[in-house]
Amino acid sequence: MSRTAIAADTDESPDKPSVKTLQMIWKEGADWKSVELLKRPNAGVVLNTAIPSVNGLQAYEHNYYTNEQFYRHDEKRGVLKNVYGQRCMRVSEDFMIAMLGALDDEVGQAAATEIMYKCGYQWGLEDMKTFCRRSQAEFEVELEKMRVGFLLEEWWWPLTITGWGTWRYDFRQKEKGLLYVELYESAVAKSIGDIGAAVCYFYAGMFAAVFSVLSRRNLASVEMQCYSMGEDHCRFVIADYDKVDAAGFWRSQGATAKDIMKKLSVM
Repeated sequence: MSRTAIAADTDESPDKPSVKTLQMIWKEGADWKSVELLKRPNAGVVLNTAIPSVNGLQAYEHNYYTNEQFYRHDEKRGVLKNVYGQRCMRVSEDFMIAMLGALDDEVGQAAATEIMYKCGYQWGLEDMKTFCRRSQAEFEVELEKMRVGFLLEEWWWPLTITGWGTWRYDFRQKEKGLLYVELYESAVAKSIGDIGAAVCYFYAGMFAAVFSVLSRRNLASVEMQCYSMGEDHCRFVIADYDKVDAAGFWRSQGATAKDIMKKLSVM
């Protein structure tokens, strides 16, 4: 998807916040309330410069990624929440198909893909705001002291249990400003099926937001291959806007993900 309509780097827009805004997310303190259900008797409310090493159980539970542990059902009120106290809604594949189809019918395909990208970006940005605060509390350590790989896996596990699929990220070309993500079992693509076109614009926006926050610089993302294009998994590139624009153009011209990656590596 082309991102050429985005405002200049000096402007702040809903899907392109200022660097200062991205940096502010890192400066937020720990949210102890969000991990209240994970607390054990030895839990404290002090941040350390490293994850505490203790004999026996950690102060907060970490392995809670099962349906029984992750969700909290209030059958009388008809409310479903996750272990962090956030309200949830479970939907079927038919719901996904109907929602995306209705959006396409209402505004047209081009506008619908742009809307889904922006929705994904805003969702990712808001999710990172809560995640960064929650993560510090759960592991009792300052955000700056946690490795990026640790943060990424910690961020993604709740998405796996809630049905968004599994992933693998690739930082091998980070010196060239290129990050890659392979996504398996995409909730969007698996619902829609093979239609010969990329459909995971929501994911692309979400990845752009998450990696923008982690790198504290504005990045964009585009899907290079998709399960809905007949591939066995989806693949995204996260990079500066000019590289993402180029990748989107090459995909529209029929280039494969491997071709796009090769072209990007020499830009």
